[in-house]
Amino acid sequence: MNPPVATATADDHSLSRSLRPRHVTMITIGGIIGAGLFVGSSVAIAAAGPAILITYALTGTLVLLIMRALGEMAVEMPQVRSFTEFARAGLGDWAGFSVGWLYWYFWIIVIPVEAIAGANILTHHYPSLNPLATGLGLMAVMTAVNLMPARAYGEFEFWFASIKVAAIVSFILIGGAHAFGFHSATGPTFAHLYSHGGFAPKGPFAVLAAVTTVIFSMMGAEVVTIAAAESEEPAKHVAKMTSMIMSRILIFYVGSIFVICSILPWTEVRPGHSPFTMALETLHINLWGLGASDIMDFIILTAVLSCLNSSFYVASRVLFVLAEKGDAPHALVKTTARHVPARSVLLASVAGFVGLIANYQLPAVVYAFLTNASGALIVVIYAAIVVSQVVVRRRRANAGEPPPVLPMWLFPWLSYLALAGMLLVLVAMAITPSHFEEFWASMVSIALALIAYVVFRRGRRGARP
Repeated sequence: MNPPVATATADDHSLSRSLRPRHVTMITIGGIIGAGLFVGSSVAIAAAGPAILITYALTGTLVLLIMRALGEMAVEMPQVRSFTEFARAGLGDWAGFSVGWLYWYFWIIVIPVEAIAGANILTHHYPSLNPLATGLGLMAVMTAVNLMPARAYGEFEFWFASIKVAAIVSFILIGGAHAFGFHSATGPTFAHLYSHGGFAPKGPFAVLAAVTTVIFSMMGAEVVTIAAAESEEPAKHVAKMTSMIMSRILIFYVGSIFVICSILPWTEVRPGHSPFTMALETLHINLWGLGASDIMDFIILTAVLSCLNSSFYVASRVLFVLAEKGDAPHALVKTTARHVPARSVLLASVAGFVGLIANYQLPAVVYAFLTNASGALIVVIYAAIVVSQVVVRRRRANAGEPPPVLPMWLFPWLSYLALAGMLLVLVAMAITPSHFEEFWASMVSIALALIAYVVFRRGRRGARP
């Protein structure tokens, strides 16, 4: 039986401890499975051919190293309630301020993007729906969910993530059976992996360059450190989740892309169209009268709503922690009787509503801005976290403290490798025409965050985790 959730007055200004282990587990899994896998993988496959499998494995390894660095600090500093605060612990208040606000900005941008995507899917199937009203309705529902206790968010995310996991596992099993020839009229279809220009038809450079596309689909695993702060044993959950990241990436990403490239000639994959849908159409999948495109649209809608739900949650909790540290208005520290930072949730909601309405006034301009505005931010934020891990670890060693419980492997070399990998991604974005605008828009955002620290925070003494 679950222990009763403690209640408190709104004066406590504290977050709850109501998330259960199953919530934290599925929040982590849901964080690494988004629409970027179901749709964005088409761009990656078209860019590198079947060798994109190597790209996904390399990118997964990079994400694993980042999460291990994060896990090391999270276990040693269980009182830290936002992963952005590890930058403050390692690099100082300027890093806590800038990384926190940039991460909040990243998720605030995601909110209207996901609401627009969800509205587009629904209006495609139900043309009588008004796109703007549908988007506003999705925003209203997710605002209401996040104004409930944290367990409500956890329950929604648990079921959203469960649907995504069940869909991917089913796809791998059914598609794998076809690839082995069990349901194929022509026998095994693995020849598709090498018979259309070879395994790496666009050369090794394309395999490495595709990391800039793939890495953004894997972002979100760090949400576990924020959600775990509202569970009974934060450090234990973070340690467990950071250790299981690689196996989940291998199953969900490498496994599903391997099946797709085995079923379909990579030359038939069209960027912007779900390769999962194309593969299911090849298998002639029909479920309860629904065709492959209908099934995948439902799954993609689930992924979109999951990301929208998480965006609200993460943005509100990061802003709450910033307010605690004096980096945001102190009024945002106030919570409801159920430990919900309602003001931070509503602020995220307002930003989302504004972005959504603006998009339907100037769709060509606003949506392009939203999709480009935060491109490289998450890579820079991850780099700051890894640098912080190196600094904190060296500080421990210099102070004669024992090694961390969950140490980064082969320290400091794998930390340096992770940092080098992220710097290479940034360089690739800067010189790749398709990512050029994203890169420079992100650099402007970073510059503004640093200027804001100098103007509003410098000279003020901030609390350290």
